Amino acid sequence: DTAGFYFTRVDTAEHMPIAARAIDDVFHGSPVPTKSESEQAFKADFIATLGNVKAFILSICGAVVFTTLLVCANTMAMSIRERTREVAVLRTLGFTRGSILKLLLSESLVISLIGGTVGILLGSLVIKAMSRPGIGMPVSMHMTPSTALVVMTVAGIVGIVSGVIPSYRASNLGIVDALRYIG
Repeated sequence: DTAGFYFTRVDTAEHMPIAARAIDDVFHGSPVPTKSESEQAFKADFIATLGNVKAFILSICGAVVFTTLLVCANTMAMSIRERTREVAVLRTLGFTRGSILKLLLSESLVISLIGGTVGILLGSLVIKAMSRPGIGMPVSMHMTPSTALVVMTVAGIVGIVSGVIPSYRASNLGIVDALRYIG
């Protein structure tokens, strides 16, 4: 027996404030006055009632990146530990500690950048598949170059950070100790 929302249409955007004012004036003295606003303002007010959505989403993204960093660091540590003898052979062949460190770090970086590229491609495909009328996502949604750059930057940082400690340890092992390593 009551209505919460009324939706009206106006012929042009310039007439919207005039129509809103006229509707509010009609119901000004009634027991239930109206608050007329544009659809964009209504959406913004609705999202504002949910709280700081942007901070919430960024905190979830931060937790995901941190978890990814831990998984990548563990993977790189296992990968390098399993190849300790190979590192010793490289040192025996004349590779310096610095060159081995660069080799292992570049491997970590390349693997993470490949993962970032695959993520961008899969994300773009999912967004393209979901952004069509009737699904609920905006039709104009797409992966921007700046978003792809951020993804690749984060992937690169995760690759470097996750590979620094295992690569440093492996490159500083003595040749005899590395050859004796059983792992």
